[in-house]
Amino acid sequence: MKQYLELLRRPHTKVLLLAAFPARIAYGMIALATFFKAEEATGSIAVAGLAIGLESLSSALTAGLRGSLMDRWGQKWPLRIFVPGYSILILALNFSQSRSSILFFAFVLGLSAPPINLSIRPLWQTVVPPELLRTAYALDTAVISAAMVVGPVIATSLALSSHPSTALTACALLIFIGGTSLGFTKVSRNWRPEKKDASETGTFRSRAMQLLMLEGCIIGFGWGAFDVAVPAFATIENVASRTAWILGTLGICNIAGGLIGGLISKRVTPLVTMSRTYVLWFAASLPLAFTYPGWSLALAAAFLGLTGGSLQVFYWEVMEAVRPRGTATSSLGWLWTAEGTFMALGAAIGGWISNQYSPRYALGITTITLAIGWIVLQAGKSRLFAANKLPSEEQDLLAMKDNTRPAI
Repeated sequence: MKQYLELLRRPHTKVLLLAAFPARIAYGMIALATFFKAEEATGSIAVAGLAIGLESLSSALTAGLRGSLMDRWGQKWPLRIFVPGYSILILALNFSQSRSSILFFAFVLGLSAPPINLSIRPLWQTVVPPELLRTAYALDTAVISAAMVVGPVIATSLALSSHPSTALTACALLIFIGGTSLGFTKVSRNWRPEKKDASETGTFRSRAMQLLMLEGCIIGFGWGAFDVAVPAFATIENVASRTAWILGTLGICNIAGGLIGGLISKRVTPLVTMSRTYVLWFAASLPLAFTYPGWSLALAAAFLGLTGGSLQVFYWEVMEAVRPRGTATSSLGWLWTAEGTFMALGAAIGGWISNQYSPRYALGITTITLAIGWIVLQAGKSRLFAANKLPSEEQDLLAMKDNTRPAI
């Protein structure tokens, strides 16, 4: 607690946390707000799932490119262009009524999403001393997770209220406030990108990164199906309001799991710990297909959050150990491109399966992909040999910094 108090007393710390928080809440809202908008306008869960899928797909495909813009030009002008443009496109989606226009604007939204979280992470190194970096990264990660808990609750409450259009309107307003506030902070305006190391192998030529990308594609597909199966299941059973607290339970437990993972991250090597935790993650997913959108699904989500939150810590330690030097931002961006692209595909197919058959089948896909993901990592673990040793202090700090994996 003393370290957190010391951190909050330092200049710029509160500004960074508070400035971007509205935008982070909006990112927690946008998927469900889009889902309920599409479902309300078209009456089709499949179209709603496709809308989320297209939004996620375009965002994933361009994540690495948008991150490269920040690395090339800094944060000042990219944020000032992306933020207002994204807000306007959200409002355009909100006014859309036809299936084609909803799907079009959902796709374009992903192309223009401001990289808020990726913008804040490198700023901590410029505002806090090395001994407080771990505390800063942990606090920042907790804030992101909290926003991802609050966002779905707000989105569901507004979308199911007597004025459902306020869900997307709130998203646009929060993105504009948070993104503009961050873009005009002194620390963001003055940030300069790190220089690349030309002697290192590129991300796509690294065998270790190729393996992580393959695993990311598999996991992304499963969690795309999960993301649409939960609201679809609740909607079909006429308990749509339960979506928020089911996902909220998952989010809260995800925070707790990450804190637990941080406590044991240095006792054994990242690779060994990730492999063991992966097994627990898979075991926690086994009941998914047999749950109901009530206490049983919430309980399953709680265990998924605990194990998945812990896994994030070790996963990013592994990535930090094996990635090519000089690719801290691009490696993260391209991993998200791989995972997010297949997450979009999983959401689209999960929506169709939920509509034509049952959301239980879509939830079952999640369990299957976790099993396959673990098998893939075990089969190629020789490529990750660099992660089979205790991380250095620098690697541990970077792993904490990059603890933003979108899947659980």
